[in-house]
Amino acid sequence: MSTLFTCSIDDGHPLDLKTADLLAKHGLTGTFYVPIRNMEGPDVMTPEQIRALSQQFEIGSHTMDHCYLKGVDVWMAYDQIMDGKKKLEDTLGREVEGFCYPGGKYRRRDIDLVRGCGFKYARTTVNLCFDRGTSPYEIPTTIQFYPHDRSVYMRNFAEAGNWLKRQDALLLAMQHENWVDRLFALFDHACKRGGTFHLWGHSQEIEQLGAWAELDGFLSYVAAKVDRDKRVRNVQLLEAA
Repeated sequence: MSTLFTCSIDDGHPLDLKTADLLAKHGLTGTFYVPIRNMEGPDVMTPEQIRALSQQFEIGSHTMDHCYLKGVDVWMAYDQIMDGKKKLEDTLGREVEGFCYPGGKYRRRDIDLVRGCGFKYARTTVNLCFDRGTSPYEIPTTIQFYPHDRSVYMRNFAEAGNWLKRQDALLLAMQHENWVDRLFALFDHACKRGGTFHLWGHSQEIEQLGAWAELDGFLSYVAAKVDRDKRVRNVQLLEAA
């Protein structure tokens, strides 16, 4: 079966350059969602670093300040979405087409705001999916590169809906105690059934976990199984639908 592979990295930390080097090492591409600032404190890339990253990868917006949209009023949400887009476009000198909801926390009104601000699509943190979803403004993922406890998958499954579509991935994830084994198992399942495997994560967390070798090994495995024309950026998922 033919499987698309895409990778999303959130928050715009300078360590994204290290993640990008690993993706490029294996001939893979992906999308980096970058806020202009991060109100929670972590560093973000400089304009020069963002421009360098954009030479090989898609750059998407992640609000102005890494703002959890669900917790602010509509005016603040609009400013965060629009200002983040404009500042990033000023940095890159071209249109920014993709958006990612920080923390996956948003309301229905925020979908309309993202669309109204001119984005072509938006990504969520819904996991356990092997497709690009039914709405371009709520694109799901398959799995986060992080050692989550099983309870996190159960909670995400319960809250995000589409249970029949996601139940096979949930059952498979529950079978594996080791998070790296879980990652490989879900990828192998995607390769057998076709569709999309969407990996996402945070470079700063990879550093904190000391998991660069695990990421390197997994990306090597992916590159051996996914044809070059099936290695896509998130904006290309719209064309593949």
